[in-house]
This record gives sequence, structure tokens and C-alpha cells, in this order.
Amino acid sequence: MDALATEQFEASRDRLASLAYRLLGSATDAEDAVQDAFLRWQATGRDRIEVPEAWLTKVVTNLCIDRLRSAQARHERAVGAWLPEPLLKGDPMLGPADTFEQRESVSLAVLTLMEHLSPNERAVYVLREAFSYSHAEIAGILDITESASQQYLHRARRRVVTARRGDIIDNAGARRIVEAFFDAATSGQTERLIALLTEDAAAISDGAGLGEKLLLLPTPERIAAALRGALKPSEGKRRLIGGSPALHAGVVNGSPALIAVIDDQVAGLLVLEMREGKIASAHGIASPKRLGRLTAVWSEQQHDAPIVESW
Repeated sequence: MDALATEQFEASRDRLASLAYRLLGSATDAEDAVQDAFLRWQATGRDRIEVPEAWLTKVVTNLCIDRLRSAQARHERAVGAWLPEPLLKGDPMLGPADTFEQRESVSLAVLTLMEHLSPNERAVYVLREAFSYSHAEIAGILDITESASQQYLHRARRRVVTARRGDIIDNAGARRIVEAFFDAATSGQTERLIALLTEDAAAISDGAGLGEKLLLLPTPERIAAALRGALKPSEGKRRLIGGSPALHAGVVNGSPALIAVIDDQVAGLLVLEMREGKIASAHGIASPKRLGRLTAVWSEQQHDAPIVESW
């Protein structure tokens, strides 16, 4: 492959990766899809490609749809242990964040809800909401009619709208929220923590990947009780995670997060998704297989002082 062709592809890599991440909810799978697209790009004569960006978008989108439809993927996502792979603020895979729709399309709540969409509904939603493709362009990418694209978008929006929140969080705002949450969770007063939650708050945890099922907490009372217990330090917990972590505040998938770090390695995190100033959902993620990319990005960034030096 000539240097110009490689340069063309690399110029699109971050955009393609952010598209694949939104479609798959997994940074690892997104990287695989982009690499597969690169191999196809290498094997295809450039004289057959009129608009490289359009060609690459179509290839990556359809590779992701194939992945979502595969028997292996359906099994992995049906066994009850699937969660989106979290990404730290500053990761180029998060992609565009200029509009409300672009920011929402990478929230953990929306990525989780998109699991209930068909592959085509998911693709249309992402291409339209996050990348502003027209229905005519989407029809060409997916080999469907414009009318079908419009119908897919309508159904997808109807399902995803329940996860939309709208709060814009910067680093300073994330720190204030995480500090208030941690103070309430460790105060010994459950009512203080419940007061920070919306009435319909829900929480989900991967249990550090130790079990096959996710832990689901459907009410504020159960969430508060579980979080109080989880954030109470003990020697057993320290042994489980390999030491006494520093607790940092950060922004993960656009939401404030409590991040536990040991020797520059992220041991776990709790992502707090906000709605109208309250916590609408909490995602606890500690399985090492979900934290690899986030840890790599974390180690490359500068960070504020931890809110707790040693937990």
C-alpha cells in the first residue's frame, strides 16, 4: 500500500473508532472493526473508491452490524454480564461532543439502552444523532430505503429518550459531585445518600467480573445501602483489589466518576450519571477486561490531587 493511502486511512482512524465504539459499546471490539476496515482498504484498488470517507464509513458500519448480529455477540450480550466499556475524558475514541446528541450517544446509560435496539436501529441512531448523516446517506450506507431509515430512527429515539439527561459536566463539576457523593456515602446516614438520588434511580455493577451476572439495584434505598457497604474500607477489599487505592474524581463517558487507582492502574470506578442535578444512575465497573483502555489513557494524563489519598 502506498504512503498516501495509509495517510488517508490514518486521518480517518479516530472518527471511525468513535463510530465503531458507539455501535458496539466496546473499545476493544471497535479497535478490531477499524483494523478489519484497514485490511479491506489495503486490499481494495483506490481507483474503485470515489469518496474514501464514505467508503470507510460504510465498511466500518457494516462490520459492526455483522458483529452485533453474530451468534457469539448475541451470546455474550445475553448472558447477563455485558456492560459498555468505559472511556476517560480525553480519549479520542469518544469522538465528537459538540452537540447534546453527540454527548448523549456515549453515555453509559444510552449505550446500555441501545442493547435493546436492532443492529439497524442502532446504526441509524448513531449515524444520524452522533454524526449528522442525512437519511439519504444512511440509506446508502445500510442499503435500505430512506423511509426505512426514518422508521428505524423513530423507533430508536423512542427507546433511548428515557436515558437522556442533558447535564454537561466538566472536571471541576465532576469533582464537586463526587466529593458530595463520597461524603454522603461514608457519613453513615443513608438518608443523606438517598437525597442525592432521583426517585427512579437505578444502579448496576459488574462485581469486578467475579460472577457471571450483573448486580442490579432498582431503588434508591437499595442503591444507598449497597453503596454505603461498598465504600466502607476493609482489609478484605484491599486484598481483593491489590492494595489501598487513591480515590480520584474524573469524567468518564461524559459523567462524573469516582476512580480508584493503585500504582497508576485503575482498579475500579463508579460512574454517576446526572439528571437535573441528581444521580439518575450509577455504573460500578471493576472487571480488568473493561478497564484496559481507560487505564492506558489515565496513565498518559495529568490529574488533580485525589479526594482520598489512601482508601
